[in-house]
Amino acid sequence: MPDKGVSTDSLRPLADRLRPRHLNEFVGQDHLLAPGKPLRVAIERGQPHSMVLWGPPGTGKTTLAELLANACQAEFIRLSAVMAGVREIRMAVEQAQALWRAEARRTVLFVDEVYRFNKAQQDAFLPYVEDGTLTFIGATTENPGFALNNALLSRVRVYALGSLDAVAIQQVIVRALHDPQRGLADRWSLTEIAQAQLAHAADGDARRALIWLELAAELAQARDITLESALTEVMSDGAGRLFDRGGDLFYDQISALHKAVRGSSPDAALYWLARMLDGGCDPLYIARRVARMASEDIGNADPRALQLALNAWAAQERMGSPEGELAIAQAVVYLAVAPKSNAVYTAFAAARRDVARHGTLEVPAHLRNAPTPLARELGHGEDYRYPHDEPGTYAAGECYFPEVLREARYYRPTASGLEGRIGEKLERLRELDRQSGRRRYR
Repeated sequence: MPDKGVSTDSLRPLADRLRPRHLNEFVGQDHLLAPGKPLRVAIERGQPHSMVLWGPPGTGKTTLAELLANACQAEFIRLSAVMAGVREIRMAVEQAQALWRAEARRTVLFVDEVYRFNKAQQDAFLPYVEDGTLTFIGATTENPGFALNNALLSRVRVYALGSLDAVAIQQVIVRALHDPQRGLADRWSLTEIAQAQLAHAADGDARRALIWLELAAELAQARDITLESALTEVMSDGAGRLFDRGGDLFYDQISALHKAVRGSSPDAALYWLARMLDGGCDPLYIARRVARMASEDIGNADPRALQLALNAWAAQERMGSPEGELAIAQAVVYLAVAPKSNAVYTAFAAARRDVARHGTLEVPAHLRNAPTPLARELGHGEDYRYPHDEPGTYAAGECYFPEVLREARYYRPTASGLEGRIGEKLERLRELDRQSGRRRYR
């Protein structure tokens, strides 16, 4: 039990105490909360609607849900998808139904990390969202388009929240330092430079900034040192850029790295590589993706790109970090400045589509293996032309396709790098085909 002379409110974490109570205390998310925006209108008018709030940690998802519930004087029930299941959902529904019968009062059900619910658990909301028993608000750090089922998505509006900028987070820090009731109540001070450093290190997460600030205040009091000195120590232990292994942020960053390489921007490619490594991404995962980039976006325009990517992968496996990471960086820069071609990538995709479309076409008799007398009696290998016995080691006019695909053509070399020369050679061979007088199936 807390001491009777100590306010229970003062025992709550600083981040919870400073949670905005009114819309005018909320910082950031102007694209959603500027005058006239639907979410602001819903809060100001106390007209709730079911929604999903999608954004990084510490950007105000829970706060917005509470502000909406308070604005419409609704009961606020909070569940965490990590701990709750269908049973807890049913209990919330029963509570909402009883409250409506007794007081005609609405209920806002807030589900944190809703993406962790499986399909059956998500479906459990549907009848009560549909009939208005509940106003459902889900919070997710994962893309709702992937994490939530279509039935639930069709009944809610999705709002995307962005990371807070350093200016917004510094406003929160100032409030924490000077709010006499809920903050540190002027017991501690920070220079503007230190405030800016904390805001920057929080990396878009206001909750992270407040947690560090509170830990620093406790450390400063225990050691009788300045808040700034304590904060420097706290941040050195806990600072790190946002990186969500296996989540949206993970795939967004690898996508940015791939697109920077494809777009021939070595500087941006190095930045995203450094971001992923800084966030704790496995270098071997990056090495594997770099090898993919070499084939997908460079291909035969510069075949050395794939070899360099594989060498970097091997270097990481043999030497580990940080030596192997430098080899990956070398490969990333080479791929970014190399000539680009996705001709092999698109050709392979087209060939696979034909395989799926046409099924199991028979191998033409002249291309079949003929290791036995029976096979030769059946005509396997008959009339096959051995290119090494032909002028220029090329059997002009020969066909290597099944009959139905005689006109198929997948690989169309670009004029980039080595592929320009490959394209010239293939054009010469096609001219030989035309001159041969033989039936050419492609």
